[in-house]
Order: sequence, then structure tokens, then C-alpha cells
Amino acid sequence: MEQLCQRVTQVEIARRLGLGLRTIRRWVRAHGFPERKSTSRATKADLYGEFLRQRWQEGCHNASQLWRELREQGITGQHASVRNWIRKYYGPRSCRREKNSTFSPATRASPRQTAWLLLKQPENVRPYLEGLCRRSAPIAACASLARTFCYMIRQRDATMWLSWREEAKNSLLAGFAKHLCRDEAALLAALKQPWSNGPVEEQIHRLKLIKRSMYGRAGFDLIRLRVVLPAA
Repeated sequence: MEQLCQRVTQVEIARRLGLGLRTIRRWVRAHGFPERKSTSRATKADLYGEFLRQRWQEGCHNASQLWRELREQGITGQHASVRNWIRKYYGPRSCRREKNSTFSPATRASPRQTAWLLLKQPENVRPYLEGLCRRSAPIAACASLARTFCYMIRQRDATMWLSWREEAKNSLLAGFAKHLCRDEAALLAALKQPWSNGPVEEQIHRLKLIKRSMYGRAGFDLIRLRVVLPAA
């Protein structure tokens, strides 16, 4: 910018760059990139600043542990407030996670994660899944039906459909089974026939990638050439 200012006027710079004259003047006076000032907002953790500093000096650098201790003192809000407080006063890399922490699905798994765990049944969370199924018979039945459905699709076993459909009508998957029954012919065809639309979906995916990589840069003629010429 300074070299350009020595050759042409600020008015000419503004014209060439398409910027306002006041913007050009502000950049010239800055003699460098004007860094954005960071704004710090007060959080509920600031009310416990003395306690947090004391625990930090004692060697407790774990944000989760500090949050649990503040919860016992009555703090409300989110866990992130303690983590942000530590980053504010001790740097962005000061927070440490708990060492040797084990996965506790009862406190960390979301409903969507639990659904996948019920399907996959990994060994490290089997006690959690068994306890969940003991507490809720409908969830246990739903999980069993979901695993049976996945097996039926992978093995392409159309003989399992009728029995699965009847069992699903009285379960939590009743709505899902109802939608499948509306297009039962297509489902049975997918299980019985050897054909697949996988190659078509592959080409559609490739076409979308090419289109998105050209977004805002060219029209239909160029995208047609990029699709047709490699196949020629």
C-alpha cells in the first residue's frame, strides 16, 4: 500500500480498488493491517474469579473439575463460561481435559448417539445398553427390530419382511413401518432384484461436485465441457 501511495494519489488508489476514499486514508495512516480489537464480555464465572485463581495456583487446570466445584457453590449457566474464563486469563491453550477419562454414555451420549450405539452394540458400552434395555421394554423391542431391519437390508432377505412388518406395527417403529408399507412394492423389488442405482448416484454426485467447484465462475457451456470431454 505504501509503495502504491508513492506512485499515485489516494484518489487514484480508491478508483482502482473500488473503495471509498476514507477507507484508503484509514489504511494509509495505519501503516499496517488494522487488527480487530477483541471484546471480552463479563460472564458468571467472573463472580468466582478469586476462587478460580486460587484453584489454578493450587494446580487444578481442568475446566470440567473447576466447573463441578463451582456448581457446588451455586453457579448457574453453561460449562463453557469456566472454559472461556480460563482462556481469557491464562491463554487459549491453558484448558486441559481429564486424563484417563472413560466414556460414560449415561451422561454424554445424546439420543441420536444412543440410537447408533443400540444398532452397533460396541463392547465398551454394552453395560450401558443392557441397563437401558432393562429399564425400558419398548426401547429394547425397538432396538431389536432396528437391528433385524438392517440385517434384512444387508442380506437382501425378502422373506423376513412380512414378520418384521407385523412386529413393527406395535412398536416405536410403527410410523416408519407405515411409510414403508406405502411403497412396499419398491422395497420388495430392492430386496429381490440384483440391480442397483449406485452407478447413477455416483455420476450425480460427481456432477454436483463439478458444479459446486465452479459456483459463480462460469455457465452451463463450461460445465458441459467438463462433464462430456473426460468421458469421450
